[in-house]
Order: sequence, then C-alpha cells, then structure tokens
Amino acid sequence: MDPLMLTVYVLIWPVIVIGTLVVIIRAFAKDAREAKKEGRQII
Repeated sequence: MDPLMLTVYVLIWPVIVIGTLVVIIRAFAKDAREAKKEGRQII
C-alpha cells in the first residue's frame, strides 16, 4: 500500500469519530434543552 494512502486512511478515522461525536452531542444538547423547557427529566 502506498504510504500516502495509508497515512490518509489512518488520519481519516479521527475525523469520522469527531463528526459522529458532534452529531450525538448536538442531539443530546437539543433533547436536554427541550426537557428542561418542558420540566421533565432526560433519563
């Protein structure tokens, strides 16, 4: 495997993980705000 391609492959995983975490955190924050507004617990 070409070293450049291997480097890109290894470095793309943190980007995918960070993107996934951002989506999850944004959804959780939205749910938390809505729950607080409605006066109910998140869990």
